[in-house]
This record gives sequence, structure tokens and C-alpha cells, in this order.
Amino acid sequence: MLILLPPSETKRAGGRARPLDLGALALPQLRTRREAAVDALVALSADEDTAARVLKLSPRQRCEIADNAAVRTAPTMAAIDRYTGVLYDALDAGTLAAAERRWLGGHVLIHSAPFGPVGALDPIPAYRLSAGSSVPGIPPLRRHWAEAVMAAIAEAAPSFVLDLRSEAYAALGPLPADVPSAYLRVVTEGSDGTVRALNHFNKQAKGALVRALAQSRPRVRTSAALLRWAAAQGLDLRRGSPGELALVV
Repeated sequence: MLILLPPSETKRAGGRARPLDLGALALPQLRTRREAAVDALVALSADEDTAARVLKLSPRQRCEIADNAAVRTAPTMAAIDRYTGVLYDALDAGTLAAAERRWLGGHVLIHSAPFGPVGALDPIPAYRLSAGSSVPGIPPLRRHWAEAVMAAIAEAAPSFVLDLRSEAYAALGPLPADVPSAYLRVVTEGSDGTVRALNHFNKQAKGALVRALAQSRPRVRTSAALLRWAAAQGLDLRRGSPGELALVV
């Protein structure tokens, strides 16, 4: 099973003095696209006013332009530790055992805007770029990434993909039609049996789900197997609309 996670706008600072190695990231077929995106981001950062306008940064966020300028030389840390926020706080990867973190490294990709999907344990620097941004020097991010990411995932040929990305990031890398997959929606059920989507608890529930998977490390190759695992864990995971699973919280 391959799990796709969205990134977070908030990131942990610091890391090891080991610069970004684009050639060592997961899905190495994407290196050319990664090089182009990073070059464009660094070039944009040379003009702070332009960068703030293009990236729609508030005065308080302008300091993050320096992160973009130094993206090739800055300290790096595992992507699963770099991102913070509701989903990653619930996942709390830093408290997982070594075997559980290795499972994340083998089964989780985090879909970043400048690097495309990266492995959970791939070392990356801090940066500021979201799926909806446009960077001069490369096409709009959807056009820059979508076809290349789809081809890379097809080549990886995962047995089953659980897509936990937001719709904005899913658009940066649509899944190949011949790869079995399910898009996860987090919902709540009313007393009348109707379900509705959640926002804040959506991220929290996704993080907790991935943590539970890492802790139990099941061998899941189909959506049916995932449903059986969830039932054994006491989770209310159901089939939803075609191509989707619903996690009821």
C-alpha cells in the first residue's frame, strides 16, 4: 500500500547540516521537474517584494522568503518531521518507534509543491510554496507536475493507493486509472444517518489513521484489506462514493 499525504504550510525549523539532494528523493524520475521548480523558487526569492506579492505573503510571513532563497543549502530533516500542523501533530511521527518510522518511509509519500511527492523519511529543507501558487519561470504547478507525477506513480506500480491529499494537491498528481486507489473523506454521521464532511477534524483524523497504520504495520494490498484492518482496529471506515472511502468520526 502507498499512502499519499498533503504537506502543511507550517514547518519545523532547523535540521541537519546536510543540503537538499534532489537526486536522492523518492520517485527519482521527477528530478528534472524538481530542479526546474527549485531554480524558479530561488530566482523568485532574489526580489523580496516580488516574492511576497507572488506568494501572497503577509508582512509577518516575509521572513519565509529567506527559506526559499536558501532551499538548496539549508539544513534538512525527514519530511515527516519537517511538516507541522493538525495532521502532523496527530501523526506525531517523532514519538514512533524505529520500525514504525521505517514503515512510514516505505509506504508514505508527502506531496510537496516544489519537490513533488517525497518519501516520508526523505530529507528536505524548510520552504514556502503552496499548490495554488504560480512561480515565474515554470508553468502553473498543476501543469508542471500532473503528468510527470502520474507517470512516476504508474512506474512505481503500487498495489493500492490510499489518497489522503487535499483536492488541491491531488490535482498536482492525478492517480493513474489502472492503479487501484481510494480517496479518503473524513465525515461525521448525524442521528438521522446522514453524513457530512469535516474540516479541522478531517486533518486530525487522517493523522491519527496514518499513526495507527504505522503502529500496526499491516500488509494491505486492496481496499477490502484496508477495511478489514480498520474494523479490527475499531475504526469506522466505509466504502463511500465510487473510488472513495469514508472515515466516520
